[in-house]
Amino acid sequence: MKFTRNNHVFKGHKALLGSKFVTYGEVELPSRYDLHKKSKHGFDWGYVNEGSEQLAFSMLYQLSNEEFARENALKYVEDVIKTFTTRDWLLNASDVLEWIDNNSTEEEAQQSVLDQEDREIKINRLVASKKKNKKHKTNIVKDICKEIGITQKNLAEILEVPEGTVSSWAVKNEIPRLGKKAIEFYILNKKNQDIVDSYKNFVNLLNIS
Repeated sequence: MKFTRNNHVFKGHKALLGSKFVTYGEVELPSRYDLHKKSKHGFDWGYVNEGSEQLAFSMLYQLSNEEFARENALKYVEDVIKTFTTRDWLLNASDVLEWIDNNSTEEEAQQSVLDQEDREIKINRLVASKKKNKKHKTNIVKDICKEIGITQKNLAEILEVPEGTVSSWAVKNEIPRLGKKAIEFYILNKKNQDIVDSYKNFVNLLNIS
């Protein structure tokens, strides 16, 4: 028996400051720590580690059931999750379901169909709700400015580009590759400068005492 198919998509995104986000059907994918806690720091991909296993379990559980997801999480990491070597990735639910089909018994398939259909109903309701409330849609430019603590005008000055260019990025909700590299370089330099400043302050305190 084949699993029921759907048109949802898993999407992974790693923020410039290192945070990782995964959605399913445009809704944040639950970590499922309540069922299978392997990672203390959320999801990960591109490696064989606890974060990758947490992601594998959550993805498999979303489309099968707890027992199958737990027993096959590590195998799914080896087969799929560790191959995600980019900051952003996308995977159709049908591809995940095909892997599940190829690695499950007939009995497992029958039970998982019922579990999956119940979760699909909940996901569809959340997707519909999210579409009605677009004001919560994320914007990469605004998110970066918020993370760094600057305005779009400040970002334009840092990158030495016209303010209108940054505004255009915000409208399109995308930043070109070179722009991202420049922002990452700025963040790294800022972190290094903060370390230097902290050291200088510490030395000054020692001299005063």
